[in-house]
Amino acid sequence: MHKKAIQHLRRADPILARIIDATGPCRLQPDHEQSPFEALVEAVCHQQLTGKAAQTILGRVKALHSPRLFPAPEDLLATPDERLRAAGLSRAKVASVKDISAKTLDGTVPTTEEIHKLGDAEIIERLTVIRGVGRWTVEMLLIFKLGRLDVLPVDDYGVRKGFGIAYRKRGLPKAAALLKHGESWRPYRSIGAWYMWRAIELSRQEKK
Repeated sequence: MHKKAIQHLRRADPILARIIDATGPCRLQPDHEQSPFEALVEAVCHQQLTGKAAQTILGRVKALHSPRLFPAPEDLLATPDERLRAAGLSRAKVASVKDISAKTLDGTVPTTEEIHKLGDAEIIERLTVIRGVGRWTVEMLLIFKLGRLDVLPVDDYGVRKGFGIAYRKRGLPKAAALLKHGESWRPYRSIGAWYMWRAIELSRQEKK
């Protein structure tokens, strides 16, 4: 998987080539099962929380709307804020999931069929008008849900930290520096970003 991308990145960047050798094949596999609505609600639940804590809260939100496997936009809009707060969502996240729901119903959030026809820039433009949904959240959706190959989340702490480790930068590299370097990774910057996350893991293993 991603054989063509790996070949390109190896040729374009010798340092990245060493990380690829140390890590092995790219295991990035997008999850196409979720709708954009579901992916955004889940992403908001995960903001500023550990994965385990976020999944617990998301599970409580889903339980409020059993037997549905996932609440529909209409369900979340009809649920009193107090019930969502009791499930563990902050006031800001309640406002966000309700805005996601409203903008799904008015067509701002595209359907699964529609989103695959849109370019990355258009998806970012449409979804970042939603309360609590920033560029980073949409970039994660592009990479992990839609499988877009040329997304470089320069504001992601892990990608910047991994870049700093791999290229021996002092402190946390600026987003602009990562963006400039990432030009050589086009059109496979998502794969390059994935290996920056792996660079952190390799560093930890070396310290053991």
